[in-house]
Amino acid sequence: MELRQLQYFLAVAEEGGFARAAERIGIVQSAVSQQIRKLERDLGVTLFDRSTRRVHLSAAGERLLPEARLVLEAARRTRQVAADITTGAAGVLRLGTIHGPGERLYRALAELAETHPGLQVRLKRLPAAERVAAVREGGLDAALIRAMTAEPGLRLIPLRTDPLHVALPARHPLAAEPRLALGQLAGLPLRLAPREKNPPFHDLVSDALRAAGVSPPPGPEFTSLRETLAEIAVGPPSWTVFYDVSGLPPAPGITIRPLDEPSVPTSLAVRQGELPPALRHLTGSLQRSFTDRAG
Repeated sequence: MELRQLQYFLAVAEEGGFARAAERIGIVQSAVSQQIRKLERDLGVTLFDRSTRRVHLSAAGERLLPEARLVLEAARRTRQVAADITTGAAGVLRLGTIHGPGERLYRALAELAETHPGLQVRLKRLPAAERVAAVREGGLDAALIRAMTAEPGLRLIPLRTDPLHVALPARHPLAAEPRLALGQLAGLPLRLAPREKNPPFHDLVSDALRAAGVSPPPGPEFTSLRETLAEIAVGPPSWTVFYDVSGLPPAPGITIRPLDEPSVPTSLAVRQGELPPALRHLTGSLQRSFTDRAG
């Protein structure tokens, strides 16, 4: 059974004859008759009563007509969805995210839902190294990445640059400073997660320390932000550095200060080559949201 056979069946039923159906479709009558008979053989039923001058649906034809309409409508919708995917008006995008999505991402997704309601974005929270690997291998269409400036095989689309922040004990003399430089922190133990946890961020901080000629003593390993801040508040003086203060948990005994250098870039990592239309729509929404300095 072919879709064109169902189309011919529908045309004959609606026009009441093979000649008028052929004229409507734009083919010869014999081709319509041939395909209808083939459809009848395939289905094992007679679709039309041909005993009179005007062709009438048989009982089987009456029953199968609404089913044929459903099949043809489903085929039409399938073609429309495929066309929408091609133009980027519909589809599914898999986006790797940075720990908590954040207000800027929510704004971008809200804009996308308003301008392209047929596009769905599925968020996948993964560690930084896994996000990068998933984009490269095709498991994700794109991923938000911080602190990375280049990655073989990937294209990094800049979204935003933000200062880093330092957390140190509120009782420490440096807590009185409005801003801090790496040189001021040289003698204070640094709590930094192992490189394998987040290579781009670890390298950003390490490279900045070397460029500043600073080598602070290593402190206890950074675990989670909440645990690390709690330990800094009550333990021996130490400090840590991070890039997102929007969801910072309450931390009595802790002072947060912006760091002069370095700043941390946020980028959208995608595979090399031209962006598909749907991904262009997402990228535009992200760029508008992330570059809005009010956010």
